[in-house]
Amino acid sequence: MVLSASLHSLCIIPHTSQSKIPSIFNLLKSPLAKPHLKINPIFKPSSLSLFTQPSKLRPKTQNFRTPTIRSLFTGIVEEMGEIKQLGMADHGGFDLKIHAKTVIEDVHLGDSIAVNGTCLTVTDFDTHLGEFTVGLAPETLRKTSLSELEPGSLVNLERAIPPTGRMGGHFVQGHVDGTAEIVGKQVEGDSLWIKVKTDKNLLKYVVPKGFIAIDGTSLTVVDVFEEELCFNFMLVAYTRQKVVIPLKEIGQKVNLEVDILGKYVERLLSSGFVDSIKGSRFPETHNKALSISCQNLTTHHHICELPVLPLLLVIFLQ
Repeated sequence: MVLSASLHSLCIIPHTSQSKIPSIFNLLKSPLAKPHLKINPIFKPSSLSLFTQPSKLRPKTQNFRTPTIRSLFTGIVEEMGEIKQLGMADHGGFDLKIHAKTVIEDVHLGDSIAVNGTCLTVTDFDTHLGEFTVGLAPETLRKTSLSELEPGSLVNLERAIPPTGRMGGHFVQGHVDGTAEIVGKQVEGDSLWIKVKTDKNLLKYVVPKGFIAIDGTSLTVVDVFEEELCFNFMLVAYTRQKVVIPLKEIGQKVNLEVDILGKYVERLLSSGFVDSIKGSRFPETHNKALSISCQNLTTHHHICELPVLPLLLVIFLQ
């Protein structure tokens, strides 16, 4: 950077390193060395001072920027809403009108609300009637169990979590991966066992004692039955009263969203990313990047650092 005033100028020239470092590691440079000053001769006196007019120049700084997830849920259902109306709308789309109490308290147009685990956008609302409307795309109807709804049906509702909110369940995007069919229900004490069957392409992401979102509810998988393409889970008494899953009968469908971190790890492993990391010529810089990512992860909590989690997991497993 160069600072000048009238006929006398003051140049600040930072020391530069002769070694070339790939741009991906530029963020990890050590603090800049102290600059030395180069003062040009003054030929004529001037009343101007270096401090008379502040320089508009600012040192360039580089900050770590991480992808931001626009909508994120936790799988902790806030309330059960009631379907008031569904079907083709005047504009040619498919609308779903829902009666609710909690999620409509601070609703705005364009807000994201998970309906049975499906992230949908609020297109209209009436706080006096306690109703809001969301639009459904054809792909949403094909991919989810929402097509089975009818007036009077109850649905799980959850608003997108604010950045300062508590992550009470697990990372739920509201992007339904597919559906599962209820094949068994059994009461044990005040709890309820439920067994569901799904596609093998989804079952590979389901692990015993792992978490999964079922109709938008964050639940823990108990056992996986590979040959039957099934898995089961248990609902405690409190959960049975707060979600719609116990109200469904054998043969009905539930929405599934599998562990997003598992899909990230699978993608990284299949892309050859790990091999490229192993062949890195800058192990010290790489370790520094890893430590900074870990520090950011613990400092900025959960939401903004979500894509970093599978990356760190893949590296640590190698």
